[in-house]
Amino acid sequence: MPPTDPHPLHLRPGATAHPGSPYRLSAGPDQGLRHTVLHILELAPGDTHTFATGGAEWIVLPLSGGGTVRVRPDGGQQGDEESEFTLDGRPDVFAGPTDFAYAPRDARVEITSGAAGRFALAGARCGRRLPARRGPAPEVPVEERGSGTCARQVRNFAAADTFACDRLIAVEVLTPPGHWSSYPPHKHDEHRPGEESELEEIYWFALDGPTPAFHRVAPSRPGGADLLAEVRDGEAVLVPDGWHGPSVAPPGHPLYYLNVMAGPGPGRDWHITFHPDHAEGYR
Repeated sequence: MPPTDPHPLHLRPGATAHPGSPYRLSAGPDQGLRHTVLHILELAPGDTHTFATGGAEWIVLPLSGGGTVRVRPDGGQQGDEESEFTLDGRPDVFAGPTDFAYAPRDARVEITSGAAGRFALAGARCGRRLPARRGPAPEVPVEERGSGTCARQVRNFAAADTFACDRLIAVEVLTPPGHWSSYPPHKHDEHRPGEESELEEIYWFALDGPTPAFHRVAPSRPGGADLLAEVRDGEAVLVPDGWHGPSVAPPGHPLYYLNVMAGPGPGRDWHITFHPDHAEGYR
C-alpha cells in the first residue's frame, strides 16, 4: 500500500483538488509552481466542463475518450470568433498519439464528452495571445530516443519546435516494461543562453497495473528538490529544479508520462544539461 503522507513534490489523485473541484488532480500555484499548471479532468457521458484560461495558454489533451472543445473570447477581446474542435481522442494513453486542442489566454473553454472522457488540461502563464487550433494526431512527431534498456518513445505533440505556443512545452513519453527513461539524469533550472533553459516541469504518470514505477529527482543546488518516489497510475511529480531521472517502468508493464514545462526565459527553448556523471548524453 502507498504511504499516507507523500512528499510535497509527489501528488496523488484527489489530494490537491479543492472541495467541489471537477478535477481528479491539480498541480499549480497551490503547490508552489510559478509557470505551469496541470488539471486532470474526468467527464461522465454527456458532461460539460467550462473554465476561463485567464493569463495562461492551454492544451486540452484526451487521455481516454474524446469530445468537443469550444473556445470563445473572454471579456473585451476583439477580432476573435468562437472556435469548435471535435477531438477523436483514443482508448487510452498506450494506444498512440491523439489529436488535441489549443486555447489561448483570455478565453473561455467548454469541453463536452458524449461517451465519457479523461482529459489533461496543460497550461502555462504566457504573454502573447495565439489563435485557437486543433492539433491532428497524424501530425504528432514521434521520436525513438535512447537505446537498449533506455529506449523509449517520445510523442512531441507540443515540443518547442513542433507546435506553436508562447511558453508551453508538452510531450508524452512511453517507456517499455523494465526500461529506464528520463535518463541519463539531466536538468533545466538555469538560464544559460544556447546551453540550458530555466523550465519547471510536471510529470503525470499512467500505468496499466498496480505495480508501481519509480522516479528520481536529485538536488542540483543546496536545498534543492530531492525525491525518490514510488509512482502509481494517476499520480504526478513536480520538478521545480534539480537533476531528474530515471523514470523506471516495472517489469511486465509499460510506463506512460505526460511532461508539462514552462519557464521565465525570453524564449520558448528546451536546452538541457546532463549530469556530469553522464556527460555523453543520450546513447
